[in-house]
Amino acid sequence: MVVPVPPRALWRRLRKFERRELLTLLAGLAICLLLWGFLALASEVMEGDTTALDGRILLALRSADDPARPIGPVWIEPALLDLTAIGSTTVLGLVVFAVSGFLALQQRYRTALFILLTAVSGEAANWIIKGLFARPRPTIVPHLQAVVSSSFPSGHAMESALIYLTLGAMLMRTTNGRVTKIYCMSLAVLLTLLVGISRVYLGVHYPTDVVGGWMFGFLWASVWWVIERRFEQSTGVSDEKPPRTES
Repeated sequence: MVVPVPPRALWRRLRKFERRELLTLLAGLAICLLLWGFLALASEVMEGDTTALDGRILLALRSADDPARPIGPVWIEPALLDLTAIGSTTVLGLVVFAVSGFLALQQRYRTALFILLTAVSGEAANWIIKGLFARPRPTIVPHLQAVVSSSFPSGHAMESALIYLTLGAMLMRTTNGRVTKIYCMSLAVLLTLLVGISRVYLGVHYPTDVVGGWMFGFLWASVWWVIERRFEQSTGVSDEKPPRTES
């Protein structure tokens, strides 16, 4: 016997479906815009059109009489060296494995696997893109940190955007309360911005490298978000969310 669905419940389901489809559509639009923006920026960078602006910004962050000395109080440089470390592959890898391990212990296996796949694919994409563009590191100012890879896009900026924004989004999905959700995403954005700024201040990246890294990291995170939303029922991510507690 088929039990009829009350009109009010049916309307709520329809509105939920519409919101989900609208979010997916907006995310798809954001991906297209980010891809277009990244490719446009990459074209300008490879043609050398951003070199003058990049150089002026790097020089503005150094002492006029000594390019090896950054502007600001003496504690700024060690502080930004600490901040840039939170965007390194080593630290981000530890964060990903720690969070994935915690989720696995909470029996959120699919969520843990989703984060691992996002991180590993992002690391692979970073090395491939760096190899394609092979932009040399800045030489206009001395580096305040040792670097070995090419410059565009910034791996620190890209991977921190990818990992921290993904973790922020997943925490938003697994927590209750609007303030808590805003806090999770705000913290993720703040960490991403600080890592990117530190790369420019240390002279190891041009500003356009960092902007490109942010764009591609956000792009990659958005792609995986759409994948997760598209296959939400099969992955069971929504089923792993803890039940809402009554206040």
